[in-house]
Amino acid sequence: MALRIIGCGNCDRGDDAAGVLVARRLRTLGVEAREQSGESFSLMDSWSGFERVIVVDATAPSGNPGQFRVWNAQTQSLPEDGFPSSTHAFGVREAVELARVMNRLPETLLIYGIEGRDFSLGAPLSPEVVRAVESVARQLLQMVSASADPAEAMCNHR
Repeated sequence: MALRIIGCGNCDRGDDAAGVLVARRLRTLGVEAREQSGESFSLMDSWSGFERVIVVDATAPSGNPGQFRVWNAQTQSLPEDGFPSSTHAFGVREAVELARVMNRLPETLLIYGIEGRDFSLGAPLSPEVVRAVESVARQLLQMVSASADPAEAMCNHR
């Protein structure tokens, strides 16, 4: 089954860069990963034709910067207040819910959310998010190397 990994975010907005940086780290480790702003329609286009998709994005601050969670979009809705909207006002959460309504979700769609601290224009990446980027990239590398089904591997990593 074809797998696509997509890192979403904006490198000019502090911790919002988390998903993009995971994608870049994966590429240095020899794993194909795409970068996206997280805008709904281009995100849906980028997973079109793939049966297994993993999206990595920053989540809104809730007191635990660097903590990451994984949602299985086939069985769970994403939290309304968890994902900051992209600069286009429709982000990852909206893309997932729109794809659900349009019956365009991939067979497996996992969303890795890395909690950020500061999303201000020009802010540096938080040290906790730097560590989480590396941790998520290593976890995804291990999953890809084992050729595991992402949904099954997610259960084994919790």
